[in-house]
Amino acid sequence: MATNGSLLYESSTGYFSVHVKSRELVTAELPFPEIWLPLSNLDLLLPPMDCSIYSIYRKPSSKPDLSFGSAVEILKKSLAKVLVHYYPLAGEMVANYSGEPEILCNNMGVEFIEAHADIELSGLKLHDPDATVQGKLVPPKGRGVMSVQVTKLMCEGIVVACTSDHRIGDGYSIGMFMAAWAEVSRTNSLTLVPNFHRSLLSPRRPGSYDKSLDNMYVPIASLSPPLKHESTSSDQFISRIYHLSASALNQLQDLSSTDGTTRTKLVAFSALVWKLIANANGDAKSSCRLGIVVDGRSRLSEGPRSALYGYFGNVVSIPFGEATAEDLKSKPLGWAAKKVNELLGCATNREHFQGLIDYVEGQRPNPMMTRVYYRGADDGPAIVVSHARVLDPSKMDFGWGLPFLMSGHFPWGGDARFVLLLPSPLGNGDWVVYMHLFMHQLQEIEMGEGGILQPLSFQHLTPHEV
Repeated sequence: MATNGSLLYESSTGYFSVHVKSRELVTAELPFPEIWLPLSNLDLLLPPMDCSIYSIYRKPSSKPDLSFGSAVEILKKSLAKVLVHYYPLAGEMVANYSGEPEILCNNMGVEFIEAHADIELSGLKLHDPDATVQGKLVPPKGRGVMSVQVTKLMCEGIVVACTSDHRIGDGYSIGMFMAAWAEVSRTNSLTLVPNFHRSLLSPRRPGSYDKSLDNMYVPIASLSPPLKHESTSSDQFISRIYHLSASALNQLQDLSSTDGTTRTKLVAFSALVWKLIANANGDAKSSCRLGIVVDGRSRLSEGPRSALYGYFGNVVSIPFGEATAEDLKSKPLGWAAKKVNELLGCATNREHFQGLIDYVEGQRPNPMMTRVYYRGADDGPAIVVSHARVLDPSKMDFGWGLPFLMSGHFPWGGDARFVLLLPSPLGNGDWVVYMHLFMHQLQEIEMGEGGILQPLSFQHLTPHEV
């Protein structure tokens, strides 16, 4: 059912306005019986929070006669088709008899918002998603588990965005859905059909786990109320997007690789951010935590054709390490990279993930969360880094070309700072880096290491002339 009107998104940071032209619920085109889908043990580690993914497209040059209205109809029809396979996304989150969340797959529908923005693509402040994206180009999540928004820019550019409940799926899963939606829009067919078989993540009988998980995860009921931060201009969480060139990333990797050991680019970058966060911390004796999101599909899978590669849900762990700000400031990048490699080592194996599944089973129905999210009275800063390799811009062609920019938006409201790494749409090895940090930390990052992280601009997303 559609509702029309010139509704205006409310925003206190507006240098342009977005008018909502219509809202409707898009349901799966084929009916299915009502299904109750439980969350897996790994889903249950996620608190209620929403995350957004968006792609910005230039005016379609390959299809100059394609109107925005036609593009919207293509997206609606293909969404209805893809929801036949991704049917939980058309449902809603409800509590079961134990008070745990489950997905009621009732084909209630995905809220589909059509909007118009009174700005051209060239006028967008790509570096500042708080002003450009928040409350404007990404939708608020409604009653269901996902909402989507398609926005027309004045230059005929198009923005396609979705906001989902993080408890239903990780970045791999949302990327899989977005790629499937684009494929159906473009070809009317689907290559990879998802599965929601929770048995793939079943606990063992009897279960067992390493005692280190007691330090990595904590019962939510045992946590004291979150710390209150004073409202000053230097300690407000803000979001920014940066560009990291492939050449700078390679140099960073070389600097972090010591003693004949080559570190990965993820390890090298995480070590740098850890050091820069420590540099921005006034208390040299305080500890600084670093957590890294690790995908468990390859660790739990048996062979390249494992069903887990098509599994929709959360299959992640967030191991973390800590070091004093003093050590991180004074010691070289290679030392920090070695520490990063060590914290990853405990989670990049099958036993860690199977043990984590068993661990949650032993705690149910008491909800748990990763400890790095929480900041206690004696804790210093914490940061979580996630590398969304599966959010591949090359798979996001809805029929009018590849995106000019693809990014996430995740102002999650937790105590830990958050960094999301995505490949550049140019496919040249550059990274697009989303950061949700304190203002003074971002200032340190922009100045650190010779300014290798540069505020994202149009020049960074434009192919160089040969």
